[in-house]
Amino acid sequence: MLKRVHFPPGILPYLLVAPQVAITLVFFIWPAAQAIYQSFLLEDAFGLSTEFVWFENFVALAEDPIYLGSFGRTIVFSAAVAALSMSFALVLAGFADRVARAATTYRTLLIWPYAVAPVLAGALWVFMFNPTLGILPYFLEFMGIEWNHYLNGNQAMLLVIMAAAWKQVAYNFLFYLAAMQAIPRSVIEAAAIDGAGPFRRFADIIFPLISPTTFFLLVINVTYAFFDTFGIIHAITQGGPANATTILVYKVFNDGFVGLDLGGSAAQSVVLMILVIGLTVVQFRYIEKRVQY
Repeated sequence: MLKRVHFPPGILPYLLVAPQVAITLVFFIWPAAQAIYQSFLLEDAFGLSTEFVWFENFVALAEDPIYLGSFGRTIVFSAAVAALSMSFALVLAGFADRVARAATTYRTLLIWPYAVAPVLAGALWVFMFNPTLGILPYFLEFMGIEWNHYLNGNQAMLLVIMAAAWKQVAYNFLFYLAAMQAIPRSVIEAAAIDGAGPFRRFADIIFPLISPTTFFLLVINVTYAFFDTFGIIHAITQGGPANATTILVYKVFNDGFVGLDLGGSAAQSVVLMILVIGLTVVQFRYIEKRVQY
C-alpha cells in the first residue's frame, strides 16, 4: 500500500523562488512599466520638464515614414536571420552527428563562435568586408562585384544578416545536435534496412522527431533577431547607409540616446514589446500545431 507524503506549508518554497521573482521584477517588470508610463510623456532633452500627452507619441510614430520603413526592414531582417542560421545549423548538426572520429573536436570548433560578443562579431565582419582593407571585397572584385556596404544599402543589409546569422549558428547547432543524438539509432537503422536513403530518412524520420526543437529555436531566433542584434548593427553600419539597416531596436536607441526624444523612444519600445509578444503568441497558437511531440 502506497503512503501519501504530505509536506506541510512553509516559507522555504517562497525563499527558493524569491531570487528569480526579484530579478524579474527589477529587470523586466519595472523597466517595462517605466517605458509604458514614459511613452505618454513629452520630455525635454534633459528630462527636466515633462508633459502628459496621452497617445501623441504613438500618433507621431504612425505618421513617421522612417519608422514605418523600419517595420519592413525588421521583418525581412528577422526572417532572413532566423532562416539562415537555423538551416545552416541543421546541416552542420546533420554532418556532425555522422562523424565517428574526432567528433568532439569538430563540435567544439563549431560551438566557439557563440562565445564571441555581438560587438566583436560585428567588428570581425567589418574587417573582412571593408571595401579598402578587407580580403573578401578583393576577391569579389575579380568576380565583377563592386562591394561597398558604406554606400550600398542592400549590401549593408546583407552584411548584417550574415553576421547576425553566423553569430547564432552555434547556439542552434547545439540544440539540433542534442536532438539528433536523442533519436534511437534503431529507428534510423530500420529505415536504412528498408531501403530509405539519407534524404528520405532525414525528411520522414529525423526532421519530424526534432520538430519540437525546431519550434523552440524558431521562437528564440526571432526574439534574438529583434533584440540581440543591436550590437552587431551598431558595430557594422550604425543603421546606415541612409537608414538601410535601421531596424526597430536600433531606432529605439537612435531616437532615445542620440536624438534625445525620450517619449518617442519609449513609445517605440512599447510597440516593439507588443510586436514580439504578438509574434510569440502567433507562433505558439498556429505553428505549434504542426509540431509532433
